[in-house]
Amino acid sequence: MSDLSERLSALERVVADLVEQAATPAPAPPAATAHAETFWALEGLRAKVADTTGGVLFTGTVDLPTGEHYDWQYARLLDDLLEIDWTEAAPALTALGNPVRLRLLRKIISGTRGAADLAEDAELGTTGQVYHHLRQLVAAGWLRLESRGQYTIPGERAVPLLVILAATR
Repeated sequence: MSDLSERLSALERVVADLVEQAATPAPAPPAATAHAETFWALEGLRAKVADTTGGVLFTGTVDLPTGEHYDWQYARLLDDLLEIDWTEAAPALTALGNPVRLRLLRKIISGTRGAADLAEDAELGTTGQVYHHLRQLVAAGWLRLESRGQYTIPGERAVPLLVILAATR
């Protein structure tokens, strides 16, 4: 395991421990309390990365219309993010840059899983175009072919997809 992986794993464990702790903070003035309540995740991250240049945390807990439930969080130190090759993210981001693919993902996360059902939606184009977009999303890791013609968003991608969409607002 690389030093970077070890540091990331350690940071993830620390952040997870912080979230799970039920420590009662000392009483704070009303303004500080409002700040702490609003930015509880930020304050937890700030405490864990105090001796660094900072970090990024995103997290989510979702109950999808399909009945699937995901609790997920991910944290990275700023220095680590600045060291990686950002161009490696281009295929995953490019796959999301197409309106038809975003429509497909929305339909799939909402419960329409079958390629044949998806191809019935005229807004998604021809059957051939739908399959082309599904292949692109699978290749980029945003979809997984579960069984014959049935697609799903992998659990480890559901919350990140929603985070990306939330970040655009």
